[in-house]
Amino acid sequence: MDRGTVGSAQSGRLLVEVREEGTSAVVTPAGELDHHTADLLREPIEDCLDRGFARLVVDCSRLEFCDSTGLNVLLGARLKAEAAGGGVHLAGMQPVVARVFEITGAEAVFTVHASLAAALADKAAPGKVAPDKAGPGGSEAGRPGEGKPGTGPSRAGRPAADRGDQSP
Repeated sequence: MDRGTVGSAQSGRLLVEVREEGTSAVVTPAGELDHHTADLLREPIEDCLDRGFARLVVDCSRLEFCDSTGLNVLLGARLKAEAAGGGVHLAGMQPVVARVFEITGAEAVFTVHASLAAALADKAAPGKVAPDKAGPGGSEAGRPGEGKPGTGPSRAGRPAADRGDQSP
């Protein structure tokens, strides 16, 4: 496998590293992805696509924050990658970043992996639930806190009967 560094960009709050890993381009943003830093991710991703990498793996393990502008960069990359016959795989999302994808429903259009190694090993078609994330019935497994009392997903927004509230 080729693990050479292809390039990097930095501007205070966001560092983006890009490297080739076999037939994939691995893009690693570190820091905060928002309106002010989005172009620092958009430009290297577009460069990878222009150079013929249709399969992008975004290692989110060092991404501390992502707003709607950052999400739109990734959604745009997904459309371009899929048009080229590939896709965008997201790996190792921190809970605060994963929550943005969950709230917006964007997690449904990306292949999301628990780790970079799992993303690189997965050769599934874009948009499918990755084997390392599929649990019983195809639901996500392995999210921090799932299956432990009091640490699972928030119950806010559900009817009181579903939350177990004892309202008079």
